Order: sequence, then structure tokens, then C-alpha cells
Amino acid sequence: MKILGEDERRTAEQALRSYLPKSSKVYGALFGMNRNKPSTLEVVVDTWPDFKSIILRPDLKNERVSDYTKTVTLFCTDAQVLKRMIAEENAIDWTTYFMIGGFDITLAPMLKEVAASRGVNVRGFTLVHLLTLSDPHDLPDYRDSAENRISSLNESHVDMVNKTWKFGGDEKGYKFITHLISNFPTCCMLDETGQPVSWMLLYDYCALGILYTKPEHRGKGYAKALIASMSKKLHDEGYPVYCFIEEDNDASLRLFKNMGFTEDPSYRVAWFEFNY
Repeated sequence: MKILGEDERRTAEQALRSYLPKSSKVYGALFGMNRNKPSTLEVVVDTWPDFKSIILRPDLKNERVSDYTKTVTLFCTDAQVLKRMIAEENAIDWTTYFMIGGFDITLAPMLKEVAASRGVNVRGFTLVHLLTLSDPHDLPDYRDSAENRISSLNESHVDMVNKTWKFGGDEKGYKFITHLISNFPTCCMLDETGQPVSWMLLYDYCALGILYTKPEHRGKGYAKALIASMSKKLHDEGYPVYCFIEEDNDASLRLFKNMGFTEDPSYRVAWFEFNY
């Protein structure tokens, strides 16, 4: 097992491109790290340079690591290699609460088996669709007729976003939203007074998310305008353009598919909690 340095992380990012979209979450996280976005993660692989398993885990040497939910992200081309890393080589700290986020659901039985062998309880947190968009420039122009109403969020908007985010509302959520708005692209629709009424952020693994429109402003096409604007911006800057949609969020699934996002219908990803 090897912890990757800066140059090796760049090489790993390129290697993961050939496994897109299934490698999207690890690839997106590395994409951000390799462009100097602040991160509290370290990257480990089974072997180098020809790795079969890659894990992004909290870097316990980072003083900011306790500010965020402890989340592990992983991708593998060989489940037995991954199992060896997490079961025998201590690639994951099994002694405290953590999540494994955005993993291939077919790995769930193996993860549950290893957790059981460690005496660790585990439960499913959410099951999601992985959707990607290959060329955002094919999107219709959904922008509002007053183009200057599309803008970016700033730190004065953190509390508003945190309070409306399904997984926010607390101090960790506030710190996480601050991190995203300060370091990653955002997009919002302003009302006549210059206040955001609809917005979209980018997670630190470079997935579109946290899309929200205030109830009194729904039905005006703002979400479509923001998705189109953000997708084109990301594509032009070299970012992957993808998102995760929760299994029961039919409205969002229809919205993104109607805008040209596609998925492999046989593939699902999941978030699991351990030591909850």
C-alpha cells in the first residue's frame, strides 16, 4: 500500500479517466486536489503505478479534518484487492464513525462482511443514480432574458444555503458550505433586489449538487438555467460534468435526464455509514 504524493496524484487522475463514469467520484476529488483546492484527504493505492484499488481517506495530520464529516471515497477494478486493503492493511480506520460515499453498490456485500469481522455496525445512508453529460454545449439556452441575473454565491449566502440543504443545518454543514462557496464554482439566480432565489453548488468531488429554488420562485425555469450555465462553465474549464441523484428524487432525475444527462441503468452507487 502506498500514499501518493503530488505528482503521483496527477498520474492517478489521468489513469482514472479511462474508467469514467464509474470512477467519477474519485476522479472528481483528485481533479480538485490536483488544482490546489483545499482538501483534508490523503490518497492511497494498493500498488504503484499499476493500481487496482484507490482510496481517498481523511488525512489525520490535517488540522481541519475534524471540521467535516469523516468520509472515505474509493474505486477499484478488483474487489479482492480492495478487500485486502481495508480488511488486512488498515487502509480505513474502523475505530470511529465514518461514511463510505459514492461506491459501486455491488461492493456492498464485501463491505458489510469486512465490517462484521471488525464488529462494526453498518447501514445504508442513501442509494443514488450517477448521471453524466458529455457535451453541455448541446444544451438549449435556458438563461433568463436578463442575463445579469445569473451570478455566483459568496460567503454572505452560506447561512441561507446551509439552512435549506437537506444534509445541512448544523455547524459542520455551515463549514462545509463555506468551503464549497469559497473554493469551487457556484451559480445562482438573483431577484430584482440582488438576492439569490435559486442556486447550485459544486461538491468538493466536483459533482453538481445542492440545487435549490425558493418555493415562491419555482416553475420559472431557474433550475434549468443554472444547470445549463454551470455545466457549460465546468466543461470549458476542464471539469467533469456529472451529478448524483437520490433514488427517490424522481423530479430531479427527470429534470437532469430531460436536459441530456445519461446513466447506465444497471449501475447504482451508495453511501453507507459505519460505527453510527
